[in-house]
Amino acid sequence: MDDPTPQTPLSLDGPPPLTVSRPQRPSWPLFLVVALVGTTIGMAAFTFEFAEGLSYLSDDPKSCINCHVMNEQYDGWLHGSHGRNATCNDCHVPHDSFISKYMTKAEHGYRHSKGFTFNDFHEPIQITQGSKDAVAGNCVRCHASIAADTSVHTGAGASAYGPADQVVVADCLHCHTRVGHGPLR
Repeated sequence: MDDPTPQTPLSLDGPPPLTVSRPQRPSWPLFLVVALVGTTIGMAAFTFEFAEGLSYLSDDPKSCINCHVMNEQYDGWLHGSHGRNATCNDCHVPHDSFISKYMTKAEHGYRHSKGFTFNDFHEPIQITQGSKDAVAGNCVRCHASIAADTSVHTGAGASAYGPADQVVVADCLHCHTRVGHGPLR
């Protein structure tokens, strides 16, 4: 019987030579990008850990004194009327939704860490307008029974609240600036 598969003739020179290909080295730009990204992630992780970043996700007021610039405010709050009844977050972050609360905390965290890292914050520390609006809203939220109508008629002359003869919403912090953090020292 004949074998139907064709036979390849054997070579007298032996098997074909094996070629070994060397792996290509990564290019310098790729190496540089990976090194920079790795360094950035490493520095961010170290800074987050060093600054006790996870503590800011809680409602513990002690997290607010991780940085020395808040010691006076914390001490004033602790010994004031709000120290017995409210945490920092009760006043300083919105309470309309979980998302807005943590977006505000993230914005505060970014602004504070940037300021403390680059030493470009105002001394003494000052509240931003957005934070002031949140605090004023939380005053009304907690003290609704006495602050239900916070409108003020400015009367015949202009006042600190606005131009003459207008009805405006009063700013609780205008008169009660030191309530949350106690008197100035």
